[in-house]
Amino acid sequence: MQQLWAEFLQALRQPEYVHVLLHPLPIYGLAAGIFSLVLALVGRSRSGQAIALVLMLLAAASAWAVAHFGEEAFDRVHAMANGEAQKWLNWHAYLAERIIWVHYGVAALAALALAGLWKFPRLHRTALVLTMVAALAALGLGGFLAFVGGKIRHTEFRHGPPPTWAHTAPDED
Repeated sequence: MQQLWAEFLQALRQPEYVHVLLHPLPIYGLAAGIFSLVLALVGRSRSGQAIALVLMLLAAASAWAVAHFGEEAFDRVHAMANGEAQKWLNWHAYLAERIIWVHYGVAALAALALAGLWKFPRLHRTALVLTMVAALAALGLGGFLAFVGGKIRHTEFRHGPPPTWAHTAPDED
């Protein structure tokens, strides 16, 4: 058991492992936050709305850590991947650089809606709707990003090469 713990602690020093460990947080956290917010709205619970918004804020903000460790792991994963997997990795990185901004927007809108809950009641309803729409967009885009990322190391998820129209060379921007 001690050797297993040592191996686990060693794995936490590898950015690719930490990326895989953290990458579900934005997706599952936003899904839970959206579900919680719907329940809080149906129940007309301000405290429930606050909890849902905090959950959405934390889930969306966790995308920063996922992206950070993904960037740190890129070279290592690229070196151990074959040519087709490298194309999927490049496309995943390209998409991640763009999709991350939607998550930042959700975090900012959730913070604004939280502030509106107590300080700016007129702003609250609009911020709540915008947060919900942005969170749904981030959830969908994050799911697509995970779909592409899963194709990097899982050949069983590949049903051909990346689409020809997909940008597969992020370093050429």
